[in-house]
Amino acid sequence: MKIKTITLSIILSAVASISMIAQNNIAEEVAWVIGDQLIYKSEIEAMYQQMQYERTPINGDPYCVIPERMAVEKLFLHQADIDTIEVQNSMIQQQVDSRINYYITNLGSKEKVEQYFRKSIPQMREELTEVWKNQSRVQQVQSKLTKDIKTTPSDVRKYFSTLPADSIPFVPMQVEVQIISINPNIPRQEIEDVKARLRDYAARVTNGESDFSTLAILYSEDGSSVRGGEIGFMGRGHLEPEYAAVAFNLNDPKKVSKIVETQYGYHIIQLIEKRGDRINTRHILLRPKVSDSDLMAGIARLDSVRQDIIDKKFTFEEAAPVVSQDKDTRNSKGIMVNSASGTTRFEMSQLPQEISREIDKLQPGEISKPFIMKDPKRNRDIVVIAKLTNRINGHKANLSDDYQLIKSMYEKSTKAKIIADWVNKKIDDTFIRIEDGWNNCTFEHNWIKTK
Repeated sequence: MKIKTITLSIILSAVASISMIAQNNIAEEVAWVIGDQLIYKSEIEAMYQQMQYERTPINGDPYCVIPERMAVEKLFLHQADIDTIEVQNSMIQQQVDSRINYYITNLGSKEKVEQYFRKSIPQMREELTEVWKNQSRVQQVQSKLTKDIKTTPSDVRKYFSTLPADSIPFVPMQVEVQIISINPNIPRQEIEDVKARLRDYAARVTNGESDFSTLAILYSEDGSSVRGGEIGFMGRGHLEPEYAAVAFNLNDPKKVSKIVETQYGYHIIQLIEKRGDRINTRHILLRPKVSDSDLMAGIARLDSVRQDIIDKKFTFEEAAPVVSQDKDTRNSKGIMVNSASGTTRFEMSQLPQEISREIDKLQPGEISKPFIMKDPKRNRDIVVIAKLTNRINGHKANLSDDYQLIKSMYEKSTKAKIIADWVNKKIDDTFIRIEDGWNNCTFEHNWIKTK
């Protein structure tokens, strides 16, 4: 059996259901009773409508699948109460603020968000807080249930040997890549020009000539520009240290900060609101540009390094720690690590576009000519050479090439069984009533108890 996790659409649906119950001043029809908890028909309908809007696939009859998911969640929340599991409010608030900012970005304004959801932003914040809090508590219970899993190579081999042939996944073509990159110097005059522009913006806001958020929309080079530079509530740990040091010292929302330099560029900041250990600010970010001449100098330098490697004066692995300025790879001999899997293997679509385009031309062991690409973190031009270390053609998974993938599958299967067994036992120990019209289903769990 498989326990489905609570998806984003379920979270959105929960918010919608709360709204529907509040707005419909009518007697609620109860569909399920789980212990002393009720699941209402309106909650199920709201969740179904939201999942349809989100185009979330539902594997089966929605009037069977949705209430069962809600019932399973209630079992976990009851256990969370027993275990006195709490959540860190600052983390929840950050998720809530991020979600509301996402709505504002996609719908265009706070007013449009309130119109769409038919409730105020403060109401949404309160309801989303409860939903995210519940999700976090469920995850903590599940983690506690599965924390003692120990995986050995023997377990993985045995698991793989029992997999039906049609359950063995096909692994797309993957590559292993090493890189050396350098960050060309930015001319001092370019930096001074950027600072002068930011000082001008700050003066225009201070003098009342312009609104900070309008200037952010027009000129900021950060993704938050569409929200007038607003980044939402953040704790110190989620901000660049230089940014946080200045932002948390702001006290007057009408004032504009001094210019702040971070790894992303240069900022000016305006305070919106402080709330405990979190702060909401807006900012304008400008990034100094690398000159064409410095980019060409970087290309010439890496072209020389590449030729020396080809001439066997030193190896790629020896050059990376000395030459490369990429802090994520220079101490690992240039080896790129896939953050999604924790391995050194990438599907081509997982690599930055510029790297995948160059790697596609190479045979294993070959090194690309120098090329210019955007640093995905700092969005500035850098110069790179890339080496194709290995290419693994698409194939059905096997233990020799895909041990980590199969290990992950085994651990996921083991966790799912532990959780499913726990749910089944919890059902046996809990009062369950499913009203007529809601019980003619093929459920994942045995909710219908025989006398």
